Amino acid sequence: MLPKNREPTHPGEILLEEFLKPLGISQEEFAKHLGGSWTQPKLSAIINKKRRVTEAIALDFADAFQTSPDFWINLQTKYDLWHAQKKHVSIKPLPEIDKENVA
Repeated sequence: MLPKNREPTHPGEILLEEFLKPLGISQEEFAKHLGGSWTQPKLSAIINKKRRVTEAIALDFADAFQTSPDFWINLQTKYDLWHAQKKHVSIKPLPEIDKENVA
């Protein structure tokens, strides 16, 4: 369920406040641990809500923190959906459809 009166927490904030800070790991150290294409600026962009958590990023975070990739993707999805709902203009529903005749 999406919060009604407040923006859902961005996964970057969870990353910083619930993982990196308690573990005493800097962004630079974590980027080095992740290796590959990871850099401190890339990590900072996620933490500062400038970059989304993609499926590949969710897999990396899940491996590093022994969480599930679904945890990270769900945080991102809730954040994105909340923002989309704020901009959404409702569309009139279709007339009633006979549900017995729908395959």
